Formats: sequence, structure tokens, C-alpha cells
Amino acid sequence: MGTVYIDVLITVNIFIDFFLILCTKTLLHISQKLSRLIFGAVLGGVFSLAALLPRIPFGLNLIFDAALAVPIILVSFGFCSFKLFLKRFIVYFFCSFFFCGIMIFVYTSFKPKSMEIYNDVIYFNISPFLLIILTLVCYYAMKLWGRFSGSEIGKSVCTVRVFDREKQAEFKALVDSGCHVREPFSGDYVIIAEKELLQELEPPENTMRVIPFESLGGKGIIKGFLPEQIMIDGKPAEQSLYVGICENVLKGDVRAIIPFEAVKN
Repeated sequence: MGTVYIDVLITVNIFIDFFLILCTKTLLHISQKLSRLIFGAVLGGVFSLAALLPRIPFGLNLIFDAALAVPIILVSFGFCSFKLFLKRFIVYFFCSFFFCGIMIFVYTSFKPKSMEIYNDVIYFNISPFLLIILTLVCYYAMKLWGRFSGSEIGKSVCTVRVFDREKQAEFKALVDSGCHVREPFSGDYVIIAEKELLQELEPPENTMRVIPFESLGGKGIIKGFLPEQIMIDGKPAEQSLYVGICENVLKGDVRAIIPFEAVKN
């Protein structure tokens, strides 16, 4: 390896790790603060100093990479059950492995002078200032595309707050364009949530409606109710929405789904 500038090495890998973490977040629909994603990317940038270590034999490098991935995932997404952590780990590691594979192909095929790979760490001899400028250009280009296409980039999860009988419940819901569950008499769309998310409300049995569905891996029925008010991302819902209650159907980071039609402008 030629001359390596530590600031360039760390900055480049912060950039790379941020997008790997963002890919994991998007694929698994994880709701997390941007600050945590940035902290995780910074940690990944620090771990890129592994490029300065003696060459790690093939096979051991996978174990080493897996060990470094663990704290990055925990910092980025927080602690969770082992099963959920394993799911996040596999997706993140797959994204990293896929990205590294592409970089190795580019490196071996074209041998760019400004690129090096050592101990599975990518190094581009590029000015950090230029990298930041390019990052901002990419970010605002995506924002501009989202504005003209009518869809906000990365908007796949929203915060739902349900008010009923002086009680309230708040949870994250996955925006699902394939969810078309409606209350059969009124035709209103239905937000579907796991029962545990609505324990604070305890709606009376006489307010419940039977709602058929076909979007949760099969056909069946759930019970739902019409709350007094629903807030979506801090704004009152523009249409009447029912809340359907299910048990052990939606699993993972987000345990509720909301029809796309309920959130679109």
C-alpha cells in the first residue's frame, strides 16, 4: 500500500458505512434517529484504521469483520432481542459483503490509481472536502427528485398517535401501498397494529367492528374501532381511519402498518 492519509481513510469510510447502515435501515424498515445512524457510521470510520494492521489471513478476516459489525449495529439501532439483532446483523453484513465484492471487482479489473483495498477496508485518495461536497450534491439531488416525483425519499415509516376516551397510544407504522384493508360499512381505511401497541387504550367491546382482511399473509378477520382522533407524524389525519387489532401477525421492528392512501398528500 502507498501513502495513506488517516483523515481521508476515516472520512471515506464514514461515508461508506453511513450508506451501508442506511441500506440496512431501509431494507428492514427500522425506525431510528438520524443521530444514531451517524454515530454508527463514525464508529465504522474509526474501525477503518484496521487497514493499518498487518494483513489478516483469508477466513480470519470474515470473523474480524463480523466482530467489528456488532458494535456498529448496536450503536446504530440500539439493543434488542437476539433474534432481531441477528436479522439486522445478517442484512448489514450482506450489504457490506456485496459492496466490498463490487469494489474488489473494480479494483482488480480497472486498477484505479486512487483506490486501495487492505484488510477489507476501502481507501480512496480523495480530498475529504470534495467528498463532503459530493455527498451534499447527492443528498440534495435525491431531495429534488423526491419533490418532483411526488414521493419523499426514505419515507417508509411514520409515527401514529391514537386518541380515544382521554387515553392515547403512540407507535411506528410501516407505510404500505399494498394494504387496502377497509371497514366494510363505512369504507374507511384501517391502520393495523399489534395488540400490545394499543394496551393503553382498552377500547370497549361494544365499540369494536369485525373487519375482513387479505393483506396479512392470508384471509381472515380482525376487530377494529374508530378512535376519536388520529395524528400522523404530528398532524391530524385528513380522513376517518379505523384501527384494527391483530396478535402475533406483524413481527420485526415495526409492528403496525398504515395504508399509503392514509398518509399521501
